[in-house]
Amino acid sequence: MNKIKLMLLVLLSISITACFPSNDSAKEEILLQGRTMGTTYNVKVVAMPEQVEALKLQDKIDAALKQINQEMSTYIPNSEISLFNQSNSEEVFEVSNGFARVLKESIRLGELSNGKLDVTVGPLVNLWGFGPEQRPEKVPSESELISAQARVGLKNLHLIGNQLSKDIPNLYVDLSTIAKGYGVDVVAELIEANGIVNYLVEIGGEMRLKGFKHTGELWAIAIEKPILDPSGEQRAVHQILIPKDNAVATSGDYRNFFEADGQRFSHIIDPATGKPISHNLVSVTVIHPSSMTADGLSTTLMVMGMDQGMAFAVKNNIAALFISKTEHGFSEQFTVKFKQYLK
Repeated sequence: MNKIKLMLLVLLSISITACFPSNDSAKEEILLQGRTMGTTYNVKVVAMPEQVEALKLQDKIDAALKQINQEMSTYIPNSEISLFNQSNSEEVFEVSNGFARVLKESIRLGELSNGKLDVTVGPLVNLWGFGPEQRPEKVPSESELISAQARVGLKNLHLIGNQLSKDIPNLYVDLSTIAKGYGVDVVAELIEANGIVNYLVEIGGEMRLKGFKHTGELWAIAIEKPILDPSGEQRAVHQILIPKDNAVATSGDYRNFFEADGQRFSHIIDPATGKPISHNLVSVTVIHPSSMTADGLSTTLMVMGMDQGMAFAVKNNIAALFISKTEHGFSEQFTVKFKQYLK
């Protein structure tokens, strides 16, 4: 599912004093940028320039992200996931540790949500014109929907350790609802493994933050107002967050959609109906220690809608912010756990 993320990369500051050791005064806020997963990444680390250069941090980040793409991109014909999808065999397929890690969490969240997050929904995403096949923007027929739904179902996917198998030969796995978040986690873990403990990592709107800016202030970010605008040119701040040492992921349906016969069709597909979601919930933001988990949960809650999503978030102690469209503009609701992160 080719999610368009809704997080403005606005690196705001709040006046909170940090007690850095005296030798940290020479450290700077260094920006590392690049492209990955069909989008951009932005990494800010607080360190001395010569340290970052000596560590070859940019090269390490690029290499790690290239590896993730080779494992999980459906846009690369010979990627690990593409080879699995192309295979009509029901025999065991050995997958890499990273691929297995993402699949394991995807399956867990799918089971937890009773199938609202389903990484086998790719045939429906492609049918509606939002996948790598880039089909025409048209409403599928009922027979096309039935045919695509026959290829969908998390129950048909099995992972034991690093061994993956499927019960139907044309099952199709798409991890784009969670892979960017995983990429953020991998980069964050890489940065920490190289001795840097103050950073912000962002890939396509998914983020993970830790520590402080070089000024001693906490990182702060802004949630974008969900204005219907596929061009992405209309931007406004809806809410400012102080996530502390956490990840932030936002999912919404107001950037990636098409219109036909006077109706708007979102890129977010409900596996139960095989159709785009049609409720008034327009974005969900989740804060969690793992960007991968936050990424998956934000999509899950979007699929559920306001009432079911809020009940699920409360039951599972999830820090979530819901923004709905009303006749009078936007309304927001958030869980008690989320409140602590509002500025």
